[in-house]
Amino acid sequence: MTQDSRHIVIAGAGHAGGSAAAMLRQLGWQGAITLIGEEPIPPYQRPPLSKAWLKGEATAESLALRPAAFYSDATIGLRLATRVSAIDRAAKTVTLSDGGTLGYDVLILALGARARRLTLPGVHLDGVLELRSVADADRLKAALHPGARLAVIGGGYIGLEAAASARSLGAEAIIIERESRLLARVACPILSEFFQGFHRCRGVTVELDAQVSALQGTAGRVSGVRLGDGRLIDCDAALIGVGALANDDLACAAGLTCQNGIAVDLAARTDDPAIFAIGDCTSRPLPLYDRLGRLESVPNALEQAKQAAAMICGKPAPTPEVPWFWSDQYDLRLQIAGLPFDCTEVAVRGDVGVGRFALFHLTADGTVQAVEAVNASTEFMGGRRIIARRKRLARARIEDMSVSMQELAA
Repeated sequence: MTQDSRHIVIAGAGHAGGSAAAMLRQLGWQGAITLIGEEPIPPYQRPPLSKAWLKGEATAESLALRPAAFYSDATIGLRLATRVSAIDRAAKTVTLSDGGTLGYDVLILALGARARRLTLPGVHLDGVLELRSVADADRLKAALHPGARLAVIGGGYIGLEAAASARSLGAEAIIIERESRLLARVACPILSEFFQGFHRCRGVTVELDAQVSALQGTAGRVSGVRLGDGRLIDCDAALIGVGALANDDLACAAGLTCQNGIAVDLAARTDDPAIFAIGDCTSRPLPLYDRLGRLESVPNALEQAKQAAAMICGKPAPTPEVPWFWSDQYDLRLQIAGLPFDCTEVAVRGDVGVGRFALFHLTADGTVQAVEAVNASTEFMGGRRIIARRKRLARARIEDMSVSMQELAA
């Protein structure tokens, strides 16, 4: 079978799926490509949803991954407001939510992740929100106006970004976190304390060690969050941001190996040679750290899209990248390179007090595993190079500002 007659089906039209379709054409794929998306709009960027979109600083055009004409110009078939509901691996077909079927030669699963749900009384009240899509963001945006009270359940990055956007729009924000610090699962204590203080100084109420027992409502709409100690936090809307789960149910039902996500190799291949998986739905090798992990980030979606496209098109595999992430809150730009596995100490470079610093996470032998940089892009970029090279550095040398990042990264 020639490439011209082969059909690639991409299930999921988010950042990963949309990028894979474009990358396949860029690498010269001549066969048919069909991109299937559950939402009614073409692929778009999700990170601005909790920031620029909420604040009215982004448009549908600026959110779109590519101009609307791109897909027809590139002869990429778009099936929107549709999802893949089943995979028949033997027949190499997928069943669609409208009852139709579609054959494939290669299937790419770009199914993303879904918000983790809480099983609480009142969770189905109007005004109880999550933030994964444009539709979710529009519902939250409608609730954020001067004088409104937003309760944010969960002190992770999405919750903090939403709280910052709420404050910029004149709404009150209350963050409710069950752990003893914000960002407890994703940041070190120094970074947690910094962001906690920064938010509080801007009028955000932060409730730590706080268990939520129920959501209470009036006339079918949420009006408060009941805490485990009996207190009631009044609100006009409640955003639940307690993490995300990989959308791997479809793959599991098809008999593919799943381990907190669809298991893939460094070419984004599943254990079926005709099926690839990319983005938030995957559990993938992390070669720098000699382990598997699930990464929820745009850079990861792009990297795996490149891996899959290169393998399908018979091109050289892309060089493995250092994982990286970012978060914008107020006038703060947080950039994170790497993952802090097996670290024993943290070197602080810069001044935490003035909000311009970087935290270097070191193993016992001085290997830099991760860098968390706040308004310190030079340290972030240098840190990525250092991590990629598995370079060892002494804590005192990192913290010595008379030593430039160029010297450290050399």
